[in-house]
Amino acid sequence: MKKVLFVIHDLGQGGAEKVLVNLVNNMDSVKFDITIMTLFAGGVNEQFLKPHIKLYSCFDKIFPANSHILKLFSPKMLYKKFVKDKYDIIVSYLEGSSARIVSGCPDKNVKLVSWIHIEQHTIKQLASSFRNSLEAKKCYDKFNMTVCVSDYVKNDFVNILDFEKPIKVLYNTNETNDICLLAEDDEGIDMISDNEINICVVGKVHMRKGCDRICHIQKRLKDSGLNTHIYFLGKGPDEDYVRNFSKKYNLEDSITLLGYQTNPYKFVKNCDLFVCASLAEGFSTAATEALILGTPVVTVEVSGMKEMLGENNEYGIITENDEDALYEGIKKMLTTPNLLEAYAAKAKERGKAFSTEKTVKAVEEMLLSI
Repeated sequence: MKKVLFVIHDLGQGGAEKVLVNLVNNMDSVKFDITIMTLFAGGVNEQFLKPHIKLYSCFDKIFPANSHILKLFSPKMLYKKFVKDKYDIIVSYLEGSSARIVSGCPDKNVKLVSWIHIEQHTIKQLASSFRNSLEAKKCYDKFNMTVCVSDYVKNDFVNILDFEKPIKVLYNTNETNDICLLAEDDEGIDMISDNEINICVVGKVHMRKGCDRICHIQKRLKDSGLNTHIYFLGKGPDEDYVRNFSKKYNLEDSITLLGYQTNPYKFVKNCDLFVCASLAEGFSTAATEALILGTPVVTVEVSGMKEMLGENNEYGIITENDEDALYEGIKKMLTTPNLLEAYAAKAKERGKAFSTEKTVKAVEEMLLSI
């Protein structure tokens, strides 16, 4: 049995946090003895861990400027402080502070894995949780294997660091059976009217997720005569922006903040369209879940979307990453006869590619091979 430690910032509402829980819950408990170490306790996804998964946290709660404070200490000092047990494999499941800590492992017999979830574009952004770019490169070079969630993320990472160590792409794990089962729950979905075109946006309510773009687009859709209704599924720092915009333009009856939902799937399934307006992504968990549920997808071009939806929009519509293009893509989906229905069928077809069994098996094989 391999003793494995996964290290992550927290188990909050983000996509990486959710897919880590999905992954460890489905790994073979005969082959792997799994522990998760979070830097900060209290994330909403902690409750979904199966009983056999061990969990401990370095700090009780998140504190301001934590990544800057952690940079005061060397990776080796942080590792010694926080990692108390012996492991065969240690996985940094997020970029930045997690990778910095894991890279401080002094035992050459321990296999180290770094998981990269997002496109970072510049060395400045990649090194933001490190003391400098030289330290970032030195830390990432210590890993035996680097995993990226999409080819786009892989190419981005390799180009920034001129990276030559072992690296591969493994797709995120989704609980496909649970997603479909939970989507059948009809409690609370009576708010979604059959008389409107219902559009869902899933994730943190944040400018970098494009919540402002969504608000602007909703106004334009309504002004063009389309009876659309936007549902935000998630919480975030820019909820007041959405509320104030809705009030200013009399859209309070057609923009709804549903907050964080432990079961977002019933809402996604009962909406007509899923939209991603993010400035950047890794391999969107929410978009994958929409496909699994057969909900058509319109998205801006971010990492992973062409792998997910096809180079030529076979399984969904991908637009340029700007507000005008996204608006035109949504309007095309909603006004072209039979297009919404056609993409609903294509979404269901594509969703079958992201089965729990396939993605977990690929991770297990990687861990056993290093």
